Formats: sequence, structure tokens, C-alpha cells
Amino acid sequence: MKAKRPKRSGVESRKRRKLLAAVSLLAWQPGRAADAPSDAAAAEARYPDVVRGRRLTFPQDEGSHPSFRTEWWYVTGWLERAPDPARGFQITFFRTRPRTDERNPSAFTAHQILVAHAALSSAKRGKLLHDQRVARAAFELAGAREQTLNVWIDDWSFIRSGAIYQARIAARDFALSLRFTPSQPVLFQGDDGFSRKGPHEQSASYYYSMPHLRVSGEVAESHTKTQVTGSAWLDHEWSSSYMDERARGWDWIGINFDDGAALMVFRMRSKSGAPFWAGGTYRNASQGRRTFAPHEIEFTPIRAWRSPRTGTEYPVAWRIRVGALEITLEPLMDDQESDTRASVGAVYWEGAVIALREKKPVGRGYLELTGYGVAMRL
Repeated sequence: MKAKRPKRSGVESRKRRKLLAAVSLLAWQPGRAADAPSDAAAAEARYPDVVRGRRLTFPQDEGSHPSFRTEWWYVTGWLERAPDPARGFQITFFRTRPRTDERNPSAFTAHQILVAHAALSSAKRGKLLHDQRVARAAFELAGAREQTLNVWIDDWSFIRSGAIYQARIAARDFALSLRFTPSQPVLFQGDDGFSRKGPHEQSASYYYSMPHLRVSGEVAESHTKTQVTGSAWLDHEWSSSYMDERARGWDWIGINFDDGAALMVFRMRSKSGAPFWAGGTYRNASQGRRTFAPHEIEFTPIRAWRSPRTGTEYPVAWRIRVGALEITLEPLMDDQESDTRASVGAVYWEGAVIALREKKPVGRGYLELTGYGVAMRL
């Protein structure tokens, strides 16, 4: 499939959206006979393991890995347009392979389900704009290509076109048309892309990042279109057993430092809320890379914010220690809670943050907090 799709008329677009809505509704009706696998078929619908030593190759591994249970492409960053205040943005496409009858030839069978989230943060507005889409991969309305990055749900898309990445999001309250140009090489997480998420090696993902992407494009909001530039971070992960059964949720940060360094750190939390596992990777401005063991990482909450909508309390300001490196994180704004119960059934905090060292800004990035209300499930 070509990266660029032909433009559709308004009538055609409305027809496709009606069909998309029908396909999306069917995707969340597990009781339907067509989707209920027999015991034998369910046994056949097994997922491959994430194993140490697999070499990630590019650009092939930027595409979909449909045999694995869960996969996501996650882009976050900061957008600027003088003299306006900076804004944060988040775009995520998820692909999941449910346990369905692989032998069912019906196009309505949910062999693959696609979910997309998008958000725009603005301290000036003080309110997070958020939207979501969900559909099964059917009728070319939604899908994720193998061997190349091309994932979409109707008019939401994230693709690679030549040397750049492109995202187009037509949300209810805003629209994003952004281009991302790499300025640094791939950052492999964990052991050359094998990222442990718990004490057992089976709990792991294949994981790489692209820090310091140069951003350009357009943001439409309140009937106004503005040209923007900025910096972004891309994560791509796929797994069949991401979370240990004893884990409740995770805290994650991806930080682009002003000097060109990059830091990814996460910790998994147990059902009691205690630290359960942790990992991280730091690449300095000279491209020297170091990974960190769980005992080298500390997340210390400094300040919490309680959502007036869900009543969930999130630690939105942090002190993070990674080996000898210590930073403080302050949010662009406190209210960056995403309610995605209409798609993945979760409510979590995900937002733009400023990294400080000795009270001086040294970088910007994103913070994700899951499992603080209801336990996170993948």
C-alpha cells in the first residue's frame, strides 16, 4: 500500500466513517458466535515469546508484528510557535491480536484490533484535549502493515515516507498534521532491544526509541491553524507478555535533554503500589549509552494532583535518580488525565513535563502514570 492515500469526498468519507463505526462496535462484542473460538482453535491462537538475542532490523521492524499479542507506536513531544506558549502532544497507535478463531474467514472476525489515542496539552488553556478511535483491521478502514511503518484508522495515520515520519490526526476538538525528521540514531532499550519488565524473562518486550525527532507541521484548534516546530520522542514496542501478573501499573518517562542527551526510565509497581521492577537507558550528548539495573533507579513523588472527574490521585511531580544522574520533573499543567475507557478501558495520566537539575530547566519530555485508579490491563 502506498504511503499516501487519495483524498476522499465528503460523502465518501461519511460513508466510510459509518462503516468504521459499525466495525468498531463489532470489535467490542466478544459474545458474538463468529468471534467465539472453540477450545481447539483457542489453543491454536498462541503468541510467540520475546527472546533475548533477536537482532532488530530497520526499516523492517518499524512495521507491524501481527503474531505478537500487543504492539504500540507512541509519539510524544513539545510544539512551539512564537510568541505562543509551548504545547505538548501525544499520538499512540495500538495493535492487539485477540484470541479468536484463526480459521474463521469472515472479514468481521477480530483477528487484529487497532486503537488510537491523541492528546494536546496547553497550560494557557489549562485543559487536555483528547480523542480516541478503535476498529478491527477490516475493509481497509484500519490496519498496520508489516515490514514498513504504516498504521491507520480511517483518517488517523502514522507512516514512514522516505526519511521522515508523518502523522495525521483529525480529532473532535483539534487536528494534527506533523512531520518528524530523525536527528539521532535508534536508541535500543534494555539489552539491544530486549527490555525486561519483571523478574522473569518471559515478561519482556522488544523496544527501541527515536529521541530528538525534529518536528514541523500544523495544528488546528478552535478553527485556527498554526504552523509549529518542536522536538519529539518515538517509542515502538511489541510483546506477548508485557506485564507480570503481580504488577498493577507503571511509571515511565522519556526526556530529550537540551544538550542532545536522551533518557528513558520506567518502573513497574506491584498491586500494593510498591516498586516491583525498573529499567532505563541514558545516552549522553556524545552518543555514549548506558543501561541501568532496577536497584540503580529511584522514583520519589514530590507532589500529587487529584482528578475532579475520577477522584484518582496522581503523583505529577517527581524526583528521579538514575545511577549518579538526578533530575526533578514538573508538569506543564496538572490536569493531563486521559480517559480511554471507550477504547482500551483505562484511565491514566500522560503529559508533558519539564526536567530540572538544581532548579534549572535542562530538558523536556513526557511522563506516563498508569494503574493509579484501576489496575492496568493489557
